[in-house]
Amino acid sequence: MTIPHPIPYQGSKRHLAKKIAPFIPANTHRLIEPFVGSGALSIYMAYHHIIHQFILNDINAPLIHLWDSILSDPIRLIKTYTLLWHNQHGRERRYYDLIRTRFNQTHAPYYLLYLLARCVKASVRYNADGHFNQSLDNRRKGKHPETMRREIMALHQLLHNKTRLYSQDYVRVLQLATPDDVVYLDPPYVGLAQKRTSRYLQTIDEARFLKQLEWLNDKHIPFILSYDGRTGQNQFHHQLPETLNLTYVELEAGRSSQQTLLGRNEITYESLYLSPSLIKKLNNAIIPTQSPRQLSLFEEIA
Repeated sequence: MTIPHPIPYQGSKRHLAKKIAPFIPANTHRLIEPFVGSGALSIYMAYHHIIHQFILNDINAPLIHLWDSILSDPIRLIKTYTLLWHNQHGRERRYYDLIRTRFNQTHAPYYLLYLLARCVKASVRYNADGHFNQSLDNRRKGKHPETMRREIMALHQLLHNKTRLYSQDYVRVLQLATPDDVVYLDPPYVGLAQKRTSRYLQTIDEARFLKQLEWLNDKHIPFILSYDGRTGQNQFHHQLPETLNLTYVELEAGRSSQQTLLGRNEITYESLYLSPSLIKKLNNAIIPTQSPRQLSLFEEIA
């Protein structure tokens, strides 16, 4: 069985997960992802039997409902996706627009899965009213139902009964973490642009976010932060306070798809920042570093 990724999602770390995994100690109790998206790192860790307990959160409640469908009712999700996929043929554009309207009315997880499989770059976009408004990708038909079935069932087997799901503000989920866990922070709203954007359901208050990193340090909770990166000569990063004492690691992420479309052959590099508690847990192993460049809840959190 290959590593399953049934949820197509722009920004997924599926190609970087194997490079991030060595920075997670083998004796970690739980992996906590406050901004889970498609959950590539958790899937990788479960597939390789490195970690056996997970807390997955995302402020995008329909996305968490989709996760819940995969983990608790995969057969219904598979059957409905299969029906949607077959019904699209011969009227793809009109059908996509119809399903997008139905999703915005109902937030049903099977509609979201179909939209992610068919939309441009598997990229979630919302308008000012919070409605999904990404366009159809005419170049592909979406993942074939048989492939989707295999991947959904494989992911169900990997994470069923091992995972707690939340759709909460990330700060509340961080309160669940202990020094025996590792928190992986991949906020999709940070390090991309200074201006306000309707690309996501929520933007991050950077000052508040940095205070949470300080809190994690104070509680000796190990964390890994994916925060920024660079493509060619273009760098996308924010200044992180030296007081956080984070260790910087740069990972090669391969060719930039966006730059390839523009006829450029440029490599993308993504940045990881490792917390002091994590470095200590790794027994101060030699890590290739560079100097840092200066709502629907599934379980109630007490």
